[in-house]
Amino acid sequence: MAETTEARTPRSWNATHLPDLTGRTAVITGANSGLGLVTAEALARAGAHVVFAVRDLARGGAAAAKASGSTEVRRLDLADLDSVREFAAGWDRPLDLLINNAGVMMLPEQRTKQGFEMQFGTNHLGHFALTNLLLPYVTDRVVTVSSGLHRGGDGVIHFEDVNLRGRYTPTRAYAQSKLANLLFTLELQRRLTEAGSAVRAFAAHPGYAATNLQSHHANSLVRGFMAVGNKVFAQSDRAGAQPTLYAASQDLPGASYVGPSGLGEMRGAPTLVGRSTAASDPAAARRLWTLSEELTGVEWPLKPVSRA
Repeated sequence: MAETTEARTPRSWNATHLPDLTGRTAVITGANSGLGLVTAEALARAGAHVVFAVRDLARGGAAAAKASGSTEVRRLDLADLDSVREFAAGWDRPLDLLINNAGVMMLPEQRTKQGFEMQFGTNHLGHFALTNLLLPYVTDRVVTVSSGLHRGGDGVIHFEDVNLRGRYTPTRAYAQSKLANLLFTLELQRRLTEAGSAVRAFAAHPGYAATNLQSHHANSLVRGFMAVGNKVFAQSDRAGAQPTLYAASQDLPGASYVGPSGLGEMRGAPTLVGRSTAASDPAAARRLWTLSEELTGVEWPLKPVSRA
């Protein structure tokens, strides 16, 4: 799928610079609204066949019908591992691009169907299981949407209790889930390389983009503040989707992290950005992978290349 190298990418890169994606297939989780919808529309316009992986088929169908290009809609609830397995079991063809976009943000304390803290369970465990189950079909890349807020909260994965029982806060849980996205990308790339796979794993974050995610914060005062921020300070969802589209189409090193190039990575054209020390820890990435396999019951599907 990659066509334009980073060195040749215009400083004002945007979706109009996408290569011709005719013949490519992309799955995008949470494609019925926000950044996911913008991403899906852009890839479809570029010629890709885009699968809207969504919880609500009616909403997903309405969104897909507005996209200009080839689309289909399939049900996927990342907060239910049975739904994840059902989605993957129904997949039977090559998949060029998997975009792990869907997410929940700073909710009141809730649990997934299997009893995991909702943000960690949806944002990380659901995508972890989906990626591993689909990986035998993936031919090009996996892009996982993280956040600059991975530096927030306590700045660590609470391995002793990722469900944060007795110490849950919306911000702590969200930051942990977004840190998990980056550690997942790091270990996924290591394993792909070890397996001799040409597939690459990337992460991206949108900066400060106005989406419906901010409307679910557990605190009503924070919701009000975010609503004002969305109108006054945030960039549009179309601008926020650019880092994901960049990671989905450009020739980048494995495990690259893409975000806005402006001050504080809040807005601007997409570029390679840094991550926290905790998000760069290979030991933590391996530990999280092992824990995620135990929690989901989904294991790494590829074998290492023989060195003999």
